[in-house]
Formats: sequence, structure tokens, C-alpha cells
Amino acid sequence: MDSFDRQILTSLKNGESLDFKKLLQEVRFSHNTLRLHIAKLKRQGMIVQTEKTRNGPGRPILTYSLPPEIKQKVALTLTDPYTTIVSLTFQKLKHLCRFEKGGYCKETRRNCGVQNCLQIIKGE
Repeated sequence: MDSFDRQILTSLKNGESLDFKKLLQEVRFSHNTLRLHIAKLKRQGMIVQTEKTRNGPGRPILTYSLPPEIKQKVALTLTDPYTTIVSLTFQKLKHLCRFEKGGYCKETRRNCGVQNCLQIIKGE
């Protein structure tokens, strides 16, 4: 997580949904930089995008906020410099797993998958 990501998450940590223009005013970096970092944070599941319909014609307004399940983790990451949030796809996690061998989990004795992986903490 770099300083741009931290600024975006700091702006969103109070729980409000912000549209792109308001977020751009708060973080004060270029339009394209904000777009790139929003896309990255969305892919990682750190922020969610919702559409608000306009009263008149035009495209819907996109707003950004923190998902409820990650608010506490983001607050901890922003206040404690030694805490970081790591986001991995299951494919990357599978390569780090000491139990996985060729798509088979030696620990659970089943096919290696998200549903039966011991490395994934469920319910958080």
C-alpha cells in the first residue's frame, strides 16, 4: 500500500460514501492517478463502488466507500505504521501453501479449493 492508497483510505475511513469529484478534492492528486488507485483498491476489495441514479438525464453518479467488513482493519492500518493489509488471490495463496501439491491439499485430503482451505480465515 503506497501513500496514494493511504490518502484515499483516510478520506473514506469515516464511513461516508464519496463521489469521484469530492474524493478528488480531498486527496488533491491528478484525475488519472486517482482513477488508477481506485481501480487497484477495488480489485483488492478495499473499497466498493456503488451507483446513485441522477434525478435528471445523464450517467449515474459513482460513489466509493469502505466495505463494512474491512473498516476496522483499515482504521488499524492507518493508525499503526507496523500493520499492513495484504490482499492475495486464491491462486497466489495456493502457491504459498505448504500443504498444496498439484491441486491437492495434503492436510484436508481434498482438492485444493477456497471452500476447504485451512489458510483462509473465514468469518472475518
